[in-house]
Amino acid sequence: MRTVIYPGSFDPVHHGHLEVIERASRLCDEVVVAVASNSEKNALFTSAERVALLEETTTHISNCKITSFQGLLVDFFRQTEANAVVRGLRAVSDFEYEFQMALMNRSLNIDLETIFLVPSQERIFLSSRIIKEVARLEGDISELVPAVVKDAVWKKFH
Repeated sequence: MRTVIYPGSFDPVHHGHLEVIERASRLCDEVVVAVASNSEKNALFTSAERVALLEETTTHISNCKITSFQGLLVDFFRQTEANAVVRGLRAVSDFEYEFQMALMNRSLNIDLETIFLVPSQERIFLSSRIIKEVARLEGDISELVPAVVKDAVWKKFH
């Protein structure tokens, strides 16, 4: 069985994230979407809320499992006995950061392979940070996130 982990903060999950999950689900037997706790980010949603939103927005993907983790990705990778990690790349700046992370992860675990997926042109600009800023300023995010996520974000700000 080929299992990949798609780690991220998913705060909030958006259509770009879902596209990566859907594409990864076609490439392997199981996609483990792993909600990470990142102390450097000021999260809008709790880890449990992010897991719940991901569960609700991925029900159509039968080989997708949602969970959360703390600590190093390499430790979670060992625990799940995954074959690879999937990451989305939007821009050159993403590549630089993700490349460094992939090399660090591999230095900690030689078996950890990273697969990079580039989103479609329609989704390449999406980021959770931008979505939160637009919502905070009362902009329309309905085309950027699933309806359940839009409602959850709206409740946080209004």
